Order: sequence, then C-alpha cells, then structure tokens
Amino acid sequence: MSENTSELGTHEVLLTDVAAAKVKSLLEQEGRDDLRLRVSVQPGGCSGLIYQLYFDDRMLDGDAVRDFDGVEVIVDRMSAPYLAGASIDFADSIERQGFTIDNPNAKNTCACGESFH
Repeated sequence: MSENTSELGTHEVLLTDVAAAKVKSLLEQEGRDDLRLRVSVQPGGCSGLIYQLYFDDRMLDGDAVRDFDGVEVIVDRMSAPYLAGASIDFADSIERQGFTIDNPNAKNTCACGESFH
C-alpha cells in the first residue's frame, strides 16, 4: 500500500455533509474503519462513461484523497479530470433515494441518467 503524499488532497470532488453522514452510517453498519469511498469514472453506459462509487481499503499509485469530516474520498488519477468540481450528495425522497452526482463536466447524460459524456 504505497501512498504518494504529494497527491494527497489534490482532487476536486466535494462530498456534502448529508452524503458524508450517510457514508459514515454505512461504514458503521459494515463494522469497518479501514475503508474509504472510492469515486471513479469507467467506460460504459449508453453515453460513454459511468460513475462508480464503492468502498475500498486499497490506496493505488496516483490516488488523490480528501477528508470530509472523517470520511476519506479517493479519486484515481485517470478519473480526476472527469470529476473536477463534481459534488456528491445523498437524496432520500419519494422520487429518489441514493447518492447523486452533480458534475459540471458532464455535457450530456443518457435518458436513464446512468451515464454521461
């Protein structure tokens, strides 16, 4: 597990207080304190790129980390440009429940809202 300290704190993804509280709650349910929230962009979906959010206990070379009230968010070096300025929130309403990503870099999204380009 190699950490490149020059990369720490360099990504521009924001995690809202509501989303950070939800992540903390999920981590408590898992009973783990060694996990971070990894946010990445992968090829896929009908518009070309999809978001991935998952818990990860690894630190990869080139990862950037930011702490939000005790919740560490990791972004890999390839995903960082696509996610610069993106904000992750958590919605809990009749219309929608789950994490949402507001990304100023997404020019268009598909009809289902699961992918972007």
